[in-house]
Amino acid sequence: MTLSLNRISTSLQDDFQAQAETIRISGTVQGVGFRPTVYRLAHQYHLRGEVFNDGQGVCIHAIGTTANLDHFIQQLQVDCPPLARIDAIARFPLIETVSFPDFRIVESVTTSVSTDITPDAATCPQCVADTLDPFSRWYRYPFTNCTHCGPRLSIIQTLPYDRPHTSMAAFPMCPECAEAYHNVGDRRFHAQPVACHQCGPHAWLERADGRAIVAAMVSRMDAVDAACTFIQRGAIVAIKGIGGMHLACDATNEAAVQKLRQRKRRYDKPFALMARDLAVIEQYCLISDEDRKLLESPAAPIVLLKVKPAPSLPHSPSLAPELSTLGFMLPYTPLHHLMLRRLNRPIVFTSGNLSDEPQCIDNTEAHEKLGAIADFFLLHNRAIVNRVDDSVVRVIHGQPQVLRRARGYAPAPIPLPAGFEQAPNILAMGSELKNTFCLLKNGRAILSQHLGDLENAAALMTYQNTLKLYLDLFQHQPAAIAIDQHPEYLSTKLGRDLAESQSLPLHPIQHHHAHVAACMVENNIPLDSPSVLGIALDGLGMGNDGTLWGGEFLLTHYTHYQRLARFQPVALLGGNQAMVQPWRNTYAHLMATFDWNELQANYGNLELIQFLDNQPRSLLDQMRQKGINSPLASSAGRLFDAVAAALGLSREKVSYEGQAAIQLEALIQTADLALAQASPYALSWQEIQTASQMMLELDSQAMWRSLLNDLQQLTAPGMIAAKFHMGLANAIAQLVQRLSQTHAFTHVALTGGVWQNAILAHSVQQHLTAMNFTVLTHHLVPPNDGGLSLGQAAIAAACWLTSPSSTQGH
Repeated sequence: MTLSLNRISTSLQDDFQAQAETIRISGTVQGVGFRPTVYRLAHQYHLRGEVFNDGQGVCIHAIGTTANLDHFIQQLQVDCPPLARIDAIARFPLIETVSFPDFRIVESVTTSVSTDITPDAATCPQCVADTLDPFSRWYRYPFTNCTHCGPRLSIIQTLPYDRPHTSMAAFPMCPECAEAYHNVGDRRFHAQPVACHQCGPHAWLERADGRAIVAAMVSRMDAVDAACTFIQRGAIVAIKGIGGMHLACDATNEAAVQKLRQRKRRYDKPFALMARDLAVIEQYCLISDEDRKLLESPAAPIVLLKVKPAPSLPHSPSLAPELSTLGFMLPYTPLHHLMLRRLNRPIVFTSGNLSDEPQCIDNTEAHEKLGAIADFFLLHNRAIVNRVDDSVVRVIHGQPQVLRRARGYAPAPIPLPAGFEQAPNILAMGSELKNTFCLLKNGRAILSQHLGDLENAAALMTYQNTLKLYLDLFQHQPAAIAIDQHPEYLSTKLGRDLAESQSLPLHPIQHHHAHVAACMVENNIPLDSPSVLGIALDGLGMGNDGTLWGGEFLLTHYTHYQRLARFQPVALLGGNQAMVQPWRNTYAHLMATFDWNELQANYGNLELIQFLDNQPRSLLDQMRQKGINSPLASSAGRLFDAVAAALGLSREKVSYEGQAAIQLEALIQTADLALAQASPYALSWQEIQTASQMMLELDSQAMWRSLLNDLQQLTAPGMIAAKFHMGLANAIAQLVQRLSQTHAFTHVALTGGVWQNAILAHSVQQHLTAMNFTVLTHHLVPPNDGGLSLGQAAIAAACWLTSPSSTQGH
């Protein structure tokens, strides 16, 4: 719409008309320096008007020539700030009578919420420079930030993202910070956490025993530097960060690392590490270009890196027992940069919690729970509103795969594929382990940060509190609730209670269907696409037949699936005990293949058989034969456990999920793979009749015979592990080829926690790509249960969209 010059009171020339528009920008556009960019470009293109935040994103009222408005919109997409993401730009005529003497930034407007919350971002290079510059007023300030970096999700209480709505509301700005905050030409313009030594949060150091720290103990310049000194001396320091507490010690000091393991009761699980810069990390690990990009990205995740065959410097062997990778991250706050400034070695930087509990976020809570672990506490007085753990990423086949989605990634939304535009608001509750929940709103999926294992009471409370916060933040009123169909999951029970209390439709979703759907969503597979073959390999999930699944080949659409093949179901001897004592899986698999007398006759000299013979076999056999506390499970994860335990890896007990399988992968050297490809173990597929259908089933009998023969021949464990991986990859590829002859599909989705295995994933991708299949893998959400809620939400939405009158569960 065009308006007369008099009506809009501009100083534009009389030989053309001015165009007046409302321009709405949606996406990640608040708290990221977006309005200053709009302001600068508006002046560059001689526009008049205003820009402000509201619940929908950023709104612009602009008046100028049609050409200048078009150029403005184009350049806005080119000059989008580093942390911003534009999802949509809508332009409408500005109908109201207006008078703008110039272009300005105005106060936020509170409306219904449909904008995004920006993830916490690592300190930008400019703020690092300010923090280390002796002539800067931010010199050695541990909380330096600007619009391009710093805390976001961890401090926000409500939208729009303005300082009064964050935990920074407790710190009124000094005149200098206020000047920077209100100066549109300043990098800190409207940076909500902006602060300095004079007006912002401050850090201090305490002893765990409450005694005073005297200057003679450290003789350093401030509390952060003193913490560095104590770490160098072998102490454990609890450090309050952006999203929670961490426990730190010298990673090259074996005594300090062992002390941390004993005190934290974390005996085997690998520790995360932090190093000052890439040069330090490169002394220990191989770093690819993709690894480097991830380490230096604003998300700054923990990146799993391959340990060098001969590291330049020694490190504690207890950092990652029996593994071939180390998880490294770079400093992502000014406090970290200052603390590591004079350290030429890495530090352990693990979550500040008791084993299996969520991170501590409160100073008092930290003293109560970590007082027996840490020697010192480096604390600060900025409240952490939202607990946000560190993200974990691994590069597989040249592509990043998120293993834990938290700081730096959550809660950035994931656009839904075509066909989901009219999806209703869905709340998906996630799984029991590695839990996240998901909100579907306005054609996008908002996943929570990683919340942990709900079987832990503290994690369950965090889950409930975080869910309430998200529902309030995003003003989300669910029209339906999606849950896992396992009746005993705590997330399932909470979802049922919530649906009942609000009279909402409930969608119980099969576990592996949700895994495949999550992979389809993040690979942008439209709602009306042909079915995809999903290969869902994980530990356990409840099947729709009431049995436990975990090695599934599903011809999958968003609204339905057909089970075409499975791994051979094998008894879980002792139920849950089989998940923590891998030898039980070895025995179950061997007894599904052999008679015990045959094992004794042919392989009785093996240490493995002697070990199993010393277990209560008669009781185990009765349990297996009578089905007492020994449910059958087609679990790929338990097969990996069985092979690992056969080689003596964590045979008697694991202390964290996937431990034996991770150690099995770590045995394999590049040379092993090259040889194993010539003589992989044979795994085949046989047709079987189930109660409801014919299907194909993995037969591992030949594999077990070959493995036991190799043990007798004293074949190196790494070679045995490689032959198992190569044989399984071959079998999977052969099955896909066989299924494609009787079922129509061109896309194959690899999903479930087993696909975190880089060797298996890489090999299968190579096979399938050579067969001209399009392989779908995870990059945005974890393949493990951390991505399950995305699939649940998508399936519930698809069922709603295709049967809008239905209120029945899936």
